[in-house]
Amino acid sequence: MQQIPLKKLDQKVKNELSRKSLILVGLMGAGKSAIGRRVASRLQMKFLDADTEIELAAGQSISDIFAEHGEAYFRDREEKIIERLLVDGPLILATGGGAFMSEVTRQNIKAHGISVWLRAELDVLMERVGRRDHRPLLRTEDPRAVMQKLIDERYPIYSQSDITVESRDVAHEVIVQEILKAIATQSQ
Repeated sequence: MQQIPLKKLDQKVKNELSRKSLILVGLMGAGKSAIGRRVASRLQMKFLDADTEIELAAGQSISDIFAEHGEAYFRDREEKIIERLLVDGPLILATGGGAFMSEVTRQNIKAHGISVWLRAELDVLMERVGRRDHRPLLRTEDPRAVMQKLIDERYPIYSQSDITVESRDVAHEVIVQEILKAIATQSQ
């Protein structure tokens, strides 16, 4: 791949995203929020985390929404909020791990943006999610088995993303750079 100077690369991607949003998808622990914030900062664009927006709209945490109303209720709210955010774009949006599983959400993402799957290996994900205990789907006796099941179910759907970037233990800026290069290359 040819080397594009940083400023030229950033401008090319900003032009590409002038009417589209950049939507990060992947499992919990893939780095969607951390990477999304850095991409937004670098491109001087608005960043939002869909899970945070859902919590703000509901006035309660995702864990509480799951406990009080169940996953189906949460997923319905998630679809509606992501649709609203994308219509209000362009922006950099980090989605929750299950958001891209919804056909409605995938169609909205396709209509309003570029999807980037931050793909990560099981060991990387487990090391990252083990740092905090706020993931409702992993509150089980065997979180590793749950995560493997999610990988098996979700990776085939995530693979429908426009771009795939491997999330791994490197500096965040390396992943940001790979995303920007992929967008610039895709738009040629």
